[in-house]
Amino acid sequence: MGTVQVSYDASVPDVPPPRPLDARANFLLSQLGFHSAHRFAERLAPLGIQPNHFGLLMHLERDDGQSQQQLADAMGIHRKVMVGLLDDLENRGLAERRRHPADRRAHAIHLTGRAHDLLPEARAIADALEEELLAGIDEPERAALIALLQRLAHQTGNPPGVHPGLRRPAT
Repeated sequence: MGTVQVSYDASVPDVPPPRPLDARANFLLSQLGFHSAHRFAERLAPLGIQPNHFGLLMHLERDDGQSQQQLADAMGIHRKVMVGLLDDLENRGLAERRRHPADRRAHAIHLTGRAHDLLPEARAIADALEEELLAGIDEPERAALIALLQRLAHQTGNPPGVHPGLRRPAT
């Protein structure tokens, strides 16, 4: 099978010129996402955590004491990925597994005091980065951007607050 070559001929009025990358939403979202993720990882590094740890800590802060399985289900994370993330958090002294009070076969996951001390600084890093990224737009534009991004994320099937890089693999 050969390669199809497409060329643009300005003398043909019905053929639009090719759009440059910086006029494509998918490219711009990818570009900004990469930049944001890279900067966030750099800024969290001195705290000894990565962005995926931050997300898990935020979920635990909201609902401490969930079983590993409940947490994996809530975040849409494969159980093997969850085990690795929790091992990382335990090794960093940020989470601990305890016997689940209602199911002796399960572990309840709890934040440690160290995690509670670290989270305000990690949130401040996330807030500062967001402020930098959105510095060129005013509050109404920010609210509109967030609403549009939420709508797009929802329509593509992304659960709120769950990064697709951590989701379960398709079965």
